[in-house]
Amino acid sequence: MKEDLLINFFSNQSINATLKIFQGRFLVIGLWVLLLACNQRKDLIDAPLYEGPLSSMDSSITLLSDSGKVVMKMRSAVQNNFENGDREWSEGFHVEWFNSRGQVTSYFKANYVYFTKEDNLYRAEGNVIVKSLAKNDELKTEELFWNQTEEKFYTDKFVTIKSEDEVHTGEGMESNQDFTEYRILKPSGTFTLEDDPNRPRERDIPLQPSKQ
Repeated sequence: MKEDLLINFFSNQSINATLKIFQGRFLVIGLWVLLLACNQRKDLIDAPLYEGPLSSMDSSITLLSDSGKVVMKMRSAVQNNFENGDREWSEGFHVEWFNSRGQVTSYFKANYVYFTKEDNLYRAEGNVIVKSLAKNDELKTEELFWNQTEEKFYTDKFVTIKSEDEVHTGEGMESNQDFTEYRILKPSGTFTLEDDPNRPRERDIPLQPSKQ
């Protein structure tokens, strides 16, 4: 009877020791997993947020129609779309407006354009051109804003506007969307093309239907 009790005593001690070993090991493993999770969480928090586009489209074309007729065509080589609704055209941007006969009445193009959804505003940069084919007036500048809702263009940069026989320069400009009405905010000069008889005249661009 004493031997059985002694055996049970040592058996219980062995089991308790084994349990303590396992508990210790599980505690170490648990602490290691917790530390690893904390480090991964810290890495995620410290990692820079991705601010690039969610998607990109090649050869993007957008058409706006009214009563079944195309009134505007927007095209670009690359269009980048962002999570907040902003859009970017990094490799050229071109917009054409059409009359009821399908003829181009005016166009707007630039090397780079960024659209901010919050402000519903387009910002164009680099070799920006707006031209009214109806009046043959052409604007050139390096930065221009287009408010599609209000149908107007504006800038505070230096501008050059060439009309049929005159060239106007200055800083800042406002115009309607088809560029038939405009004003230079700070005019700096005007000269006529006829002042230089040797100056080559650019060929007028006729009204032509665009391939839609």
